[in-house]
Amino acid sequence: MTITQLKYVLAVAEYQNFTLASEKCFVTQPTLSMQIQKLEEELDVVIFNRKKKPIELTPVGHKIVDQAKIILDESNRINDIVDQQKGYVGGDFKLGIIPTITPTLLPLFLNTFIKRYPKVNLKIEELNTNELLKKLKDGHLDAAIASTPLEDENIKERVLYYEPFVGFMSESHRLFSKNLITVDDLNIDDILLLEDGHCFKDSVINICRSFETTTTDSFKLESGSFSTLLKLSKEGMGMTLLPYLHTLDLKEEDKKYLKEFENPAPAREVALVYHKSQLKIQLVDALKSTIDGVIRGVISFSDVRIISPLKK
Repeated sequence: MTITQLKYVLAVAEYQNFTLASEKCFVTQPTLSMQIQKLEEELDVVIFNRKKKPIELTPVGHKIVDQAKIILDESNRINDIVDQQKGYVGGDFKLGIIPTITPTLLPLFLNTFIKRYPKVNLKIEELNTNELLKKLKDGHLDAAIASTPLEDENIKERVLYYEPFVGFMSESHRLFSKNLITVDDLNIDDILLLEDGHCFKDSVINICRSFETTTTDSFKLESGSFSTLLKLSKEGMGMTLLPYLHTLDLKEEDKKYLKEFENPAPAREVALVYHKSQLKIQLVDALKSTIDGVIRGVISFSDVRIISPLKK
């Protein structure tokens, strides 16, 4: 039994296809199949039911895969221990970020991080929360930046900042004359939302539900971007809610449409998250330290009420 054979088993278990698994492992399909067959012969068991389409794990195959993940994690930990002992911060680091955070946070820390840690090969993916969690658990991401809490016992969360929600509405809107708005003012039928798949949409809906404001299941307008929501709001088709950092990049003439909430303002918690078995803790620490250093001068709120990003 070899580490390589176990890696091949995990690849086939994930992709449920020998050809695709071999491509992901950068080996030929016959080589991968032969190594898995050798392992099955050595253990005298059948790991995969090859008659099924897609390929399925046998009952004993499920147990072998669970143990293989542990073995591979522990083998990788040896390299991690050596890197930490040497104080080395480098290598590949795969980071996921949700779309409503990427455009505002990434420009703040990316250049600083790259200059400070030139030996790190940072690979960034923009994914929704469900995709981030799956990739973290499958080992395809080392860490992610997302709206929390995620209430997942396998995921560790390290808070980066609290970001209040801010209203955006046209001069003709019923709330425009108010200096500060309250959550009791909100009506979900009057709010333009991001489309399904964005946890920010779920947070907005949760604001209304948690404060017992009017809610229905009928949403007239949904979009994939804040820019579209802003244009629709200015046309008097409803108000929308923005994360605070998104308001900083608005044109000066558009800032007159912003309305802050009374304290404690509803807000989202943004955190650096990673799997509890994460090995590259020195890289996670380096990223957290970099973001902490740049974010303090941009956003600092404490009198807020955290709104869950999870569907209720």
